[in-house]
Amino acid sequence: MVSMQKLQLFLILLSVFSSIIIYPSLPEDLASHWGENGQVNGYLPKFWGAILLPLIMVIVAVLMYYLPSIDPSKNILKFKRDYEIFVVIILAFFFLIHLQVLLWNIGIQISPNLTIPIAIGMLFFYIGYLLPKTKRNWFIGIRTPWTLSSDVVWEKTHAIASKLFFIAGILAIFASIFPDFLLILILVPIILAALITVVISYLEFKKINL
Repeated sequence: MVSMQKLQLFLILLSVFSSIIIYPSLPEDLASHWGENGQVNGYLPKFWGAILLPLIMVIVAVLMYYLPSIDPSKNILKFKRDYEIFVVIILAFFFLIHLQVLLWNIGIQISPNLTIPIAIGMLFFYIGYLLPKTKRNWFIGIRTPWTLSSDVVWEKTHAIASKLFFIAGILAIFASIFPDFLLILILVPIILAALITVVISYLEFKKINL
């Protein structure tokens, strides 16, 4: 079975080596942010544009590595394999954004309105897969006062949240086809999912505590 830690390390090293290889070809100011219309509206100095996302990946990997051991419940260990895959997917997401930045700045200008929504959609899909597998803990999942107070409320809330994230993932991918509705198709579903799960967790808690 493939070690998830090795995959995480591979993605980090791949991002670093990509920067090193492409660095001589990069301009002094790197396009690093795009607006809703797909046009560049933010720049970073060459050094920071090349190193920022690999640095973020290292920080995320280290933080996520230690979360299971500092979680008071220790329940992350009960779904450790799925959790580790989640970390790989997060790092892959950051790597794709990093690659987008590097390629854009050497003239391979694929619209981020095409690539980023698809990456976000795939991330949402895995979150939808992961949520029902989680156990009550302090870091991963839908953490409200009511889910953290009851395993039953946790499980029912996450079963519904899973479906909502699958829907959000589908809509995010549609955003790559309909870029004029980019923010609506990505932000609105995830905001609604967050609000709905909070309400559901409260109602489920009230149901078992009547």
